[in-house]
Amino acid sequence: MKNISVFILVIFTFLNVLFFYSCTENKVDIQKSVLWEQGTGKYNNYRIPSLIVTQKGTLLAFCEAREGGDAGDIDLLLKRSLDNGITWSNEQIVWDDAQNTCGNPCPMVDEETGRIWLFLTWNKGTDGETAIINKTSEFPRIPYLCYSDDDGKTWSEPVSMEETCRDASWGWYATGPGIGIQIKNGPHKGRMVIPANHSYDDSNGTVRNGPFGYGAHVLYSDDSGKTWQMSEPIKPGCNESQVVELSDGTLVMNMRSYNEQYSRAISFSKNGGETWSEIEHDYQLVESKCQASILNFGPVNDKKVHLFLNPAVPKGRNHMTIKASFDDCQSWSNDKLVYEGPSAYSCLTKLPNGKVGMFFEAGVEKAYEKMIFVSFKPDEIFRPGEVLQKAEL
Repeated sequence: MKNISVFILVIFTFLNVLFFYSCTENKVDIQKSVLWEQGTGKYNNYRIPSLIVTQKGTLLAFCEAREGGDAGDIDLLLKRSLDNGITWSNEQIVWDDAQNTCGNPCPMVDEETGRIWLFLTWNKGTDGETAIINKTSEFPRIPYLCYSDDDGKTWSEPVSMEETCRDASWGWYATGPGIGIQIKNGPHKGRMVIPANHSYDDSNGTVRNGPFGYGAHVLYSDDSGKTWQMSEPIKPGCNESQVVELSDGTLVMNMRSYNEQYSRAISFSKNGGETWSEIEHDYQLVESKCQASILNFGPVNDKKVHLFLNPAVPKGRNHMTIKASFDDCQSWSNDKLVYEGPSAYSCLTKLPNGKVGMFFEAGVEKAYEKMIFVSFKPDEIFRPGEVLQKAEL
């Protein structure tokens, strides 16, 4: 009897060691860094994540540094990483225009020239969103553009793109937030595409309790950023958009929806983003009204993979979840819980080392306490369990 007890104890100990080892192995490949935290540094709040990789393999993480909400004194900040997100530089200010709003970062890298383009939006700090939508503000909200030719170390002076990238009848305007793309396939190969959104006059609309609606559009360039054009608008009831390319060069616009469908709105373009199909809703991508991230990640184990990241709940902002598609975004599977707690905006990228990189807002009590970078191997998506626990945040 004693021998049996010893044997059971040995087996039990072995299983515990094996379980511990497997858990440790799971966590070894998960890298986490808090890039900004509410109440630290020279600003009160940090929001609106954007994350890209340069041609040299440098990670650029952008955010808004805020004193209050979506308008007011907002500066655009940047941190750089040269080692796949293990360490990060001190923050640098990309644009600070006194007490005015400089936000909604939407960068992209021109793979032909290596230049990093950065679209963003400006408004006078004393003009709030409601006034801008109602067109009672002193100034409209305007898209701006700048660039970097030295891997994000320095940036050109932002220039207004109001003349070619904004319809004068629109009220609110926002680029992204998130990233732009460059088309890789089809007749529009090489075209740079920036997702954006706006408010517009709508007699049946109810935006801010007025006759206005929300719509989306893209900006595109066929001459390496020398000139930019606007697409036809996508409407009704959508904004905060991200765009992704399918295998045949078709573009999919994935948008925040105000159509009470509790899911993402999508639209398709067969001509490089110039015109778009009528809005549909992808009920696999459950969501309250929030921003989200979508990415053509590329091959994983010889399968083409798209990734999608958002707070996957019909109400509220929590349960940050990543999903995978192996059939050009027709179906989504392998839901992987990233963080169960409060969480909101996000951005995805593929790191130089082949890992999934994500940059998102999260907190213990509220979704905007921290801005967190996380990376892991793609096969982590197919394992059970949560990526981050509240105690690890």
